[in-house]
Amino acid sequence: MKSKFLLMLISVVFFLNACSKDDNDAAEILETPVANAPKDVNDNGFKAKWNYVSHSKSYLLDVSTSEDFTTILPNYNSKEVTDLNEVVTGLTGGTQYYYRVRAKTEAQISDYSNVISVVTTGSNGIPEDPTFLKVKVNKLANPFFVGMAIKASQLTNGTPYDVILRNEFSSISAEYEMKMDQISTASGVYNWTVADKIVAYGNANNINVHGHALVWHNAVPQWLKDFSGTDAEFAAEVKKYITDVVTHYAGKVKSWDVVNEAVDDNGGAMRNTIFLQRMGPNYVKDCFQWARNAAIAAGDTSLLLFYNDYATSTNIAKQDKVFAILEDLKTAKVIDGVGFQMHNTYLSPTKAQIETDLNRAVAKGLKIHVSELDIQVNQFNDISSFTNERRLAQKAKYKEIVKIYNALPAANKYALTIWGMKDNESWILYSTELNHPGNDWPLLYDSNFAVKSSHTGFLEGLD
Repeated sequence: MKSKFLLMLISVVFFLNACSKDDNDAAEILETPVANAPKDVNDNGFKAKWNYVSHSKSYLLDVSTSEDFTTILPNYNSKEVTDLNEVVTGLTGGTQYYYRVRAKTEAQISDYSNVISVVTTGSNGIPEDPTFLKVKVNKLANPFFVGMAIKASQLTNGTPYDVILRNEFSSISAEYEMKMDQISTASGVYNWTVADKIVAYGNANNINVHGHALVWHNAVPQWLKDFSGTDAEFAAEVKKYITDVVTHYAGKVKSWDVVNEAVDDNGGAMRNTIFLQRMGPNYVKDCFQWARNAAIAAGDTSLLLFYNDYATSTNIAKQDKVFAILEDLKTAKVIDGVGFQMHNTYLSPTKAQIETDLNRAVAKGLKIHVSELDIQVNQFNDISSFTNERRLAQKAKYKEIVKIYNALPAANKYALTIWGMKDNESWILYSTELNHPGNDWPLLYDSNFAVKSSHTGFLEGLD
C-alpha cells in the first residue's frame, strides 16, 4: 500500500512538472529569426541560411522575385524546414531573388526575419526591351523630352551614335562644347564652328537643343580669367558674351542653363567663383536678366531659362540655398526651370530624397529638367566586373527615377537627359574628384552600343 502511494505521488509530481513546462513553453514568445547571406549561389539556385531560434520546431521559408514578396515562388511559399538552411533549386540564371524565414512551434509562428537579396549567376536569357525611348515617351498622356549629352564628333550621319540619337532621343545637350571657354576666344570674338554643328544637327533632325551652359566657373576662358579691367567692365564682358550667344542661337536653341553650379557644397553658401568675386552676390540674377533681355530683343519670346546644379537631394543646406536663389529669380520673373543633375549611385539618393527635392520645384511652379542623369555602380571600387547584382540594382534605380519624373504634373515636365551614351566614354571613368577612376558602367548602352538592363529599367519606369 505504501509503495502504491509513493508511486502515485511521483506520478503527480511528474505530471505537475510537465504541465509547468508546457505552460512556460506556451508563454515563451518565439524570437524572430535572423536570415544570413546565401551560400553556394549558382545558375539554378542557392543555399538559404538563418540562425537558430530557441524553442522553434521548424522554420517557414519564403522565396520571391519581388522585395515585397507579392510574388512568392510556388514551391517556397512558407515551405517548412527543420534545419537551419535549405537548398533552393529550380531558379533562373541571372535573376534577382529574395528570401525570408519565420520560426515555428506547434502553437506559434514568429515574425518575419530580415530580407536577404541574392542574384543567381549566369544569364536569364531574356533579351532587353528594344523599344525606342522617345517612342514610348511620346505615347504618354503627358510626354517630355528624352535627352542625351553629346559631342560634335558623334554627329556624323550613319554612325551608331547618329542612328541611336535619331531613333531614341528627342533632345540633346552639348557635353562640353557649348561652354564659354569653347566659344569665346577674346572679347567679342567667337568660334561658333563646333557649337553650330551641334545646333544644326538638332534642328535638322527635329531634336530639341538644350544649351549648356552660359556661365560656369570651370569653363572661364583664359582671357577673361586674366581680365585686368574694373569689376564693372568685367561684368560688361559677361553681359556681352551672354547677349551675343543667346542672340546667335535665337530660335534655334530652345533652352539654356544660364548659370551652372553657383552654390558651394559646404554650408549652403555661394560658391566662391570669379563671378562672385568680381560681380557680387547678385551675379546670378544679373546673368538671367541679360539672357532674358537678349532673347526678347531677338524676338525669341519662348526661350526657357534654367538654373542647373548637383547633389541637392542629399545636401539639404545646399538644397535650401539653391531654392532661395530660385525664389529670387522667380520673383524677378527671369527663370523658367531648374536642372537637377542627378549624378547618382545605385544606393543614393533615396526615392524619398529625390521626391522631396523635385516637389520643392513643383511647388514653385518651375519646369524640371533631370539634366545629367547617370547611375554609378562601383563608387567604392569593390567590383572588377559588371555583376548581375549591380546590373539589376542599376536597372531598378533607373526605373525609380524615371517613374518619379513621369509622375510629375504635366506643367512641370521638361526633359530627362542621360549624361552620355556608352559606359566606356562616361566622364565618371576619368574623374579624379569622384575618387574611383576606372571601372564603372553608369549609362544605358555598353561599349558596343548594345542596350543594357538600365535601358529596360528606363522603359519600365514609364509604365
